[in-house]
Amino acid sequence: MIPKGSSKLDWEVELGIVIGQHARYLSKDKALDVVAGYCLANDVSERVFQIERAGQWTKGKGCETFGPLGPWLVTKDEIKDPQNLNMWLDVNGEKRQRGNTHTMIFDCRHIVWCCSQYFALEPGDVIITARRRGSASA
Repeated sequence: MIPKGSSKLDWEVELGIVIGQHARYLSKDKALDVVAGYCLANDVSERVFQIERAGQWTKGKGCETFGPLGPWLVTKDEIKDPQNLNMWLDVNGEKRQRGNTHTMIFDCRHIVWCCSQYFALEPGDVIITARRRGSASA
């Protein structure tokens, strides 16, 4: 749904890392042990709300229907290498993004490890990865 006053709606396909067990202060070599699986995430943003109106990310990313996940959860054992997944985004049948998780600045292991150093991870938490901007252009 496009929010009232929206003028710079944007979207990015990203990988969601779904946490399967309580964890905090993980070692890097154990970070992926707490992952239940992976899903697609659509990082929808209204850039004017986010950037041009006092710079709060929540205003641009928290609108109704933004941030959909799925439609499937793929368990960790089904993914041999989360750093080699093709991902794409079509909007109304038009190609918008094509890319691969190998272009991520930080790999999944590092991201889960890093998050666990700052807050407790709980089953069902989803970490939405950020990918290098411009790496998935159509």
